[in-house]
Amino acid sequence: MAVPVAFFALFFAYPVTAIVGRGFRTDDGWRFGRIGEVLGRPDILDVLWFTTWQALASTALTLLIALPGAYVFARFAFPGKQVLRAVVTVPFVLPTVVVGTAFLAVLGRGGLLDELWGVRLDTTVWAILLAHVFFNYAVVVRTVGGLWSQLDPRQEEAARVLGAGRFAAFRRVTLPALVPAVAAAALMVFLFTFTSFGVVQILGGPAYSTLEVEVYRQTAQLLDLPTAAVLTLVQFTAVGAILAVHAVTVRRRERALKLVDPAQTSRRPRRAGQWALLGGVLLTALLLILLPLGVLVERSLDGPGGYGFGYYRALQSAGSGATSTFLVPPLEAVGNSLRYALVATLIALVVGGLAAAALTRRAGRLVRGFDALLMLPLGVSAVTVGFGFLITLDKPPLDLRTSWILVPLAQALVGVPFVVRTMLPVLRAVDERLREAAAVLGASPLRAWREVDLPLVRRAVLVAAGFAFAVSLGEFGATVFIARPDTPTLPVAVARLLGRSGELNYGQAMALSTILMLVCAVSLLLLERIRTDRSGEF
Repeated sequence: MAVPVAFFALFFAYPVTAIVGRGFRTDDGWRFGRIGEVLGRPDILDVLWFTTWQALASTALTLLIALPGAYVFARFAFPGKQVLRAVVTVPFVLPTVVVGTAFLAVLGRGGLLDELWGVRLDTTVWAILLAHVFFNYAVVVRTVGGLWSQLDPRQEEAARVLGAGRFAAFRRVTLPALVPAVAAAALMVFLFTFTSFGVVQILGGPAYSTLEVEVYRQTAQLLDLPTAAVLTLVQFTAVGAILAVHAVTVRRRERALKLVDPAQTSRRPRRAGQWALLGGVLLTALLLILLPLGVLVERSLDGPGGYGFGYYRALQSAGSGATSTFLVPPLEAVGNSLRYALVATLIALVVGGLAAAALTRRAGRLVRGFDALLMLPLGVSAVTVGFGFLITLDKPPLDLRTSWILVPLAQALVGVPFVVRTMLPVLRAVDERLREAAAVLGASPLRAWREVDLPLVRRAVLVAAGFAFAVSLGEFGATVFIARPDTPTLPVAVARLLGRSGELNYGQAMALSTILMLVCAVSLLLLERIRTDRSGEF
């Protein structure tokens, strides 16, 4: 545990504590009374209220739309199922900047709805809610559907034989078994929407602001550290509570049921209602997921002179005027992002792999608490982490403010939880007697790991690496602070282009977003080829 603890203490706890401390410390000492002052402001109360209710509404809407999809993927066998499952998962690994850009192309000024019916939904709450459903659809499908596919259907069939109706059998047999998985998925969706940044920043406009967006505004624009510190503490407390409840629901799910092979539960649709449900899920996937991504690609090709690759060619030069905010050609952001993401993935695999191994071999409250702490970077303000890097890692022996390694370190913080969650179930499934037998035969601990554990978890390592690479590639909240002007990442470059007026800037933003989407999609399709779908874990 030494390396993971040191990594999180130095690059997570230290920057966050430092920036929060600066917000409460004055020349006269500590002023914790600022908490009441800030939380009593009407504008801050409006932000807290909007953050909470939009997260609740996004979660409810996601469950309503995604649960039928979870059932279809769990119980039905149909051509193209594996490809479709990969497609619906693409939004989850997309950067939030790309998600916002895709919905801007559909709902914004000059977007598809504006051209067809003269309707604009950008700068409205509906654009935010739909984008959140788009982003989190796969969380419900994979988490609930994964468990649903392993539930023995004979239990429900036995209830039907004993006289229960179809709905009663589902309500009394299947639904209680699914409740922990539904609760876990709902909590994760609520966590992601409660801390939403890129989607709200692009689609919400000045009228809507979540806690994360407000922390960014108070920090980067107003330089009001006391207010940002209070909001960070509020978000930290809320996220901690969500993760604690999530841990309880996951433990209930792990010990509640006897599961079967998913191949035994999947059958082709037979009745008209089943075909109608399958058609409805396919239509939902088409309109909610494929349409925004397709319009994003179409807008990237629709130049002033007709369809072509003009916007892509414009990315090759820094130029002046329209692209003067870039010191280098915007296309160089692709290479920067790939290099940063590769280094971040390596760091995340080392730190996350060691953490997963430690959690496998030890028990107790301390280790269980460390398991929960590993998830905190997913919920704590990335804006706070990025700004904390700037004000803490600027003195020897850790003067990293001008170093390229700063960006991969911030990205790795987000990748580590995915590595741990992917590798931990597989490592726990390794029979301890295999390690003991290797030790009896004279193998050192390192050789026992290489000969016993590594062959068994190789696929899990590859899957973990893929997820870490995808989320590192799209990290935006912290990177927007620490990426240097001459080495921007793809999300930062997209945000800069969208922040400026002009058709060329808009087209280039669409082109860069398409490139980023394709890289993430290819990574995910490779994951689908190497992963084994034997678990309900996402």
